[in-house]
Amino acid sequence: MKVGQRIKKLRQVRGLSQRELAKVVNLPNSTLSMIERDAVSPSISNLHKILTGLDMPLSHFFTHDFDQGEKVVYHADELQDIGSGGLQYLLVGADKQDRQLTFLIETYPPHSGTGDEWMTHEGHEAGTVLEGEIVILQNEQEYHLKAGDSYYLNTQLPHQFVNRGAQVCRLVSAVAPASF
Repeated sequence: MKVGQRIKKLRQVRGLSQRELAKVVNLPNSTLSMIERDAVSPSISNLHKILTGLDMPLSHFFTHDFDQGEKVVYHADELQDIGSGGLQYLLVGADKQDRQLTFLIETYPPHSGTGDEWMTHEGHEAGTVLEGEIVILQNEQEYHLKAGDSYYLNTQLPHQFVNRGAQVCRLVSAVAPASF
């Protein structure tokens, strides 16, 4: 697929009209039209502007499979487990190169947790306990959550998750920006 076709396909996937994108990236609509029709090749600076407006890194633009289309549904057996040490972290959308958030289904066996080391990473995390109980340690505080309870953390502050109970704890969480 040629550069212009790739830009047009990405613009359509992002739900933008040609005029909207041209305005966002400060290019004449006629220039963007010619680029999308492959009548002219974009300069590097114009390509960078366009891809910034489409929220697509240049490195991903040339490797992204535009013909495949956007994957929307992930079946249970397609989720990648990125957990370790007995913890299960099922990552939704692991194949998305331009993923903006990390969405996980987490399983903590009885008497387990994220370990002795404190975690920190860029962004914020929110989640809801589906079953069981979990303790979140942060800022010398302990937060006890049970099924139905939710949390919202600044993940730049050191934190840990601990299942002190005798039952499995399952929760769903989202981290933005995507950290893993």
